[in-house]
Amino acid sequence: MNELRSLGTAAMATAEMAALSLLLAFGLAQAVAAVYVWTFRGMSYSQGLVHAIVIGSIIACMLMLAVGDSIAAGLGIAGGLSIVRFRTALRDPRDMMFVFAALGSGIAAGLGGHRVAILGTGMFCLAVFTLTLTEFGSLRRFDGLLRFQLPVASDEAGVMALLRKHTRFVALVTLREVAQGQAMEHAYQVRLGDPKDRAALVRELERLPGIQDVSLLLQEPTVEL
Repeated sequence: MNELRSLGTAAMATAEMAALSLLLAFGLAQAVAAVYVWTFRGMSYSQGLVHAIVIGSIIACMLMLAVGDSIAAGLGIAGGLSIVRFRTALRDPRDMMFVFAALGSGIAAGLGGHRVAILGTGMFCLAVFTLTLTEFGSLRRFDGLLRFQLPVASDEAGVMALLRKHTRFVALVTLREVAQGQAMEHAYQVRLGDPKDRAALVRELERLPGIQDVSLLLQEPTVEL
């Protein structure tokens, strides 16, 4: 009778531990997914990827709980997973790291390393926030290509003075004749110190006499399509 009670108590403790591990994996994965949404800067946002981050952590935790200390079960699960082929390609390596982070938290929770899961997830989220806020690894900010047409007889001194006023860096990229030699098309690479200067720069250029077809192509929104 005592043996039956001890077995029942052990089973209850195991069930409680499994439930705690699954809930912990779910909570940590939600934290990772929330950090992904808050720090996303690309153009190809996918809600399905956010859901996959959360669900993947629960699946990883479930598999670790099912394996336990059984080598045979681990080999069986590995063999079953090898049959499944995942054909979804992630464009951004950063997205892949978020998936790995969620899987890692689920695996750690499933193996009973709850402290490691919590500390590891917290460190991952802190690192992502730090890299995003400091824009670590960014080579250039607010760079763009400025194009406009200017009559041949026009004075370029006023244009250059205006460009130096609103930009930190100006470099001539191309200069070619248009309108049968009556005008010159200028293309400059510019670096803006403040993103608010974009509209002001275009407006003041359009006010100059003779200038036409002013366009500012920003490189920032065209990356990671």
